[in-house]
Amino acid sequence: MITLALSKGRIFQELLPFLAAAGIYPAEDPEKSRKLMIGTNRDDLRIVVLRATDVPTYVQYGAADLGVAGWDTLYEHGGNGLYVPVDLQIARCRMCVAAPVGFDWDARVQRGSRLRIATKYLKWSRDYFAREGVHVDLIKLYGSMELAPIAGLADAIVDLVSTGATLKANNMEEIREIAPISSRLIVNQAAMKLKRTELLPIINDMRAAVLAKGRE
Repeated sequence: MITLALSKGRIFQELLPFLAAAGIYPAEDPEKSRKLMIGTNRDDLRIVVLRATDVPTYVQYGAADLGVAGWDTLYEHGGNGLYVPVDLQIARCRMCVAAPVGFDWDARVQRGSRLRIATKYLKWSRDYFAREGVHVDLIKLYGSMELAPIAGLADAIVDLVSTGATLKANNMEEIREIAPISSRLIVNQAAMKLKRTELLPIINDMRAAVLAKGRE
């Protein structure tokens, strides 16, 4: 049995054509079903529905053979025990530093000010600001990041940005882009050895679908 770990929402919806290219069709829509384990048209493949942040962990420890996760989640996770064979180029967005409109970021950085940054992406933030030589105190949050500067908790935030509409609605703007983000196919390294015959066709079909989409 092959177990595929997926999360609900945008990644799942954008992944459906890639699953179809691999001959995989979910038996139910996870957005409508309350089941956490969903069958497919294949007797040897099932889908486990998880929180996006849990997908790499399930694949790392072998509870799932393969999965799909955003680069934001994978980088934060660290990637231990994972093989990342395909960038599916779906669910695209960007990891950014954002601050209230009018906040003079460059002046504060040049003065060597210690800035307070609210984020749920501690590794992303720590690594980025270390490379940039910016002194920061990181504040771990789980909810709406945009509220932190408004409430005076932080000077700026590190978060995912897609259209920028939420930032604009809260009188904030992008200061720096840290990295582009897309979703990747990930595979448990042990499963890649033990189930190579079963997994390789799925990987190759998804890779071919990415290439075909790029030629459209």
